[in-house]
Amino acid sequence: MNKKELVAKLAEKTGETQKVSEKMVNAFVKVVEDELAQGGEIKLIGFGTFKVSQRKARTGVNPKTMKKMKIPAKKTPKFVPGKELKEKVL
Repeated sequence: MNKKELVAKLAEKTGETQKVSEKMVNAFVKVVEDELAQGGEIKLIGFGTFKVSQRKARTGVNPKTMKKMKIPAKKTPKFVPGKELKEKVL
């Protein structure tokens, strides 16, 4: 499902127009981006948690040259599904 399909599905479920639904999707994405950029997390009980994960620095191998290279530590966004979501998917 892409963004356009998500907007259409939300409009159908809520009875709102697609324009309003698209504004809500965009607002949700912006709120998540802003919170994660500040190092915070968003917990939606039953659905999951959006958070920032810290990756450690490590040594990797360039597959072309087979030379070892250092991969620096970095932060990355992460989604951890909640129990109810896991159960529905299984």
